[in-house]
Amino acid sequence: MLGGCQIFVVEFNQVRITKRAVDQLSPVSQKPVFLWDDQLPGFGVKCLPSGKKRYLIKYRSDGGGRSARQRWYMLGTHGHITPDQARKLAVQALASVASGQDLQSVRDVQRNAPTIAALWDRFQAEILIQRKVQTKRDYTNLWRLLIEPKFAHHRADTLCRNDIEIWHKGYGATPYQANRALALMSRLFGLAEKWGIRQEGSNPCKGVERFVEKARERYLSSEELTRLAVTLNKMTRAKEISESAANAIRLLLLTGARLNEMLGTRTEWIDLRNRVIELPESKTGPKKIYLSQQAVDTINQQLKSVGDSAVLFPGNGKTGRMINLRKPWQKVCEQMGLTNVRIHDLRHTAASIAARQGASLIMIGKLLGHSQAQTTLRYAHIDHEPALNAANSIGASLAKLSPESN
Repeated sequence: MLGGCQIFVVEFNQVRITKRAVDQLSPVSQKPVFLWDDQLPGFGVKCLPSGKKRYLIKYRSDGGGRSARQRWYMLGTHGHITPDQARKLAVQALASVASGQDLQSVRDVQRNAPTIAALWDRFQAEILIQRKVQTKRDYTNLWRLLIEPKFAHHRADTLCRNDIEIWHKGYGATPYQANRALALMSRLFGLAEKWGIRQEGSNPCKGVERFVEKARERYLSSEELTRLAVTLNKMTRAKEISESAANAIRLLLLTGARLNEMLGTRTEWIDLRNRVIELPESKTGPKKIYLSQQAVDTINQQLKSVGDSAVLFPGNGKTGRMINLRKPWQKVCEQMGLTNVRIHDLRHTAASIAARQGASLIMIGKLLGHSQAQTTLRYAHIDHEPALNAANSIGASLAKLSPESN
């Protein structure tokens, strides 16, 4: 019985399954026909009413016996494989059955194995939901832009290292982003092992070589900082950029804050008396942004311009605040003739200025809100001009000691 309907089949006497025997096989009265091999018990071929023929084995699971469940396991389609090839597959399959394996059950599990998209959905529901807003945004962007287009519909248990290597190498032009996406994929496959979707130790991301990432050390020189101040004033007077955008850029430079931290600041977090902004949450947890007098003056100017707004930098979108400074910063860079300078480089510049003024790495880390001292090291740049001055001083001192200089 199948779905309430009784299925009739026709079974021929056992003969050796050859190409001639299979070619002569045909359906009877629109009913499936089975031909069983007389030399290899359980090996047969099924002829469907459509005329298509498939090789199979019939066996009993759980070690056999009349009480065991009878199972059918397809080996391949006639025409795609020959009878001799099907016979070899049948011998291998029946040997696996004899060792206790239930091949059809394994195949059923594989067919129902979740896709990478399903794995991502579970990751979102159980893991990502506990992460910070920025982490959620970063992971979601990596999934949407790099992973989903390639792997969404692939089964999570079938991908191998070669699949991952080819995909990863395809993003060589953006090595940082490619490495972050690879790390996310490795995390997903690690969870797939934990959840029983993949065998332990089968993570296909392991052994995939990461791209070398060159740390950026671009920050503004003293001359560029002077021109930036002049350009911001000039462009706001000409209404080429908004006053809010100019104040946000000024505060990023004055505080070393991250872009989302500053643009997401609510007025209730600002404590001008103690000259701090108390962020309840940041990339590294709760954080204080320390304010110089110049920063306080800039905030007062911004508060005056936005009136009773609940956020320091209001916007017209769904969030009610400014989202980014990409367009105004691009205009500023074009006006100044700056190339390859990101808005995040203002944070680098603030750290470098603090370092040149003699601030310790511990203090710089506190100002920037770093949770690990190692992170601060990449911001402790030596400014190009002081480095050249120091090099010239060394050269001059040595020149005085050289006999040729006398």
